[in-house]
Amino acid sequence: MGCAAESDDDENRLDNGFQVRKGEPRPGKQYHMKAVTRNRMDVKISGDDTRGSLAVFEQQGQSPGIGPPLHIHPHQDEWMHILEGSYLFQVGQAEYQAGEGDTIYMPRGVQHAFVQLSDQSRMLVSYAPAGKMEAFFKATSEASETLNPDQMARLFKDHDMEIVGGLLSARG
Repeated sequence: MGCAAESDDDENRLDNGFQVRKGEPRPGKQYHMKAVTRNRMDVKISGDDTRGSLAVFEQQGQSPGIGPPLHIHPHQDEWMHILEGSYLFQVGQAEYQAGEGDTIYMPRGVQHAFVQLSDQSRMLVSYAPAGKMEAFFKATSEASETLNPDQMARLFKDHDMEIVGGLLSARG
């Protein structure tokens, strides 16, 4: 999990902090996913900002009825805080319906998936450590509109995740 060589500006940013304004990503750090969902991912805190210890994204949900397949992150804890809209989550064998103000925690190694229930939604998505998640979101924004199951499995594996099941259905 190495970071690129640091310039004086990078060192100052890491030591002094920074602000990311509402509705804005870090400069040059916005990804429009195509291969998994159609969501927009704004980088709020990059793994490069934290020497790999944490990454935080704001997801603009633009995919009602859609979410990622059931998968695991063997090396990362993940948590999501719903800012707007509603989702259905599966974490292990449990299911949770979550709305504005709710937080869902998914420990490393535990299978999970979610599906967007509302037409519009927003949530903060955090990973510790940062791992390869920003690279994953970048790759999904550069991918073709559809991937076959083997291509999807490779995309997840290349970013230290494993698909272990199908999509979560938006029930009732």
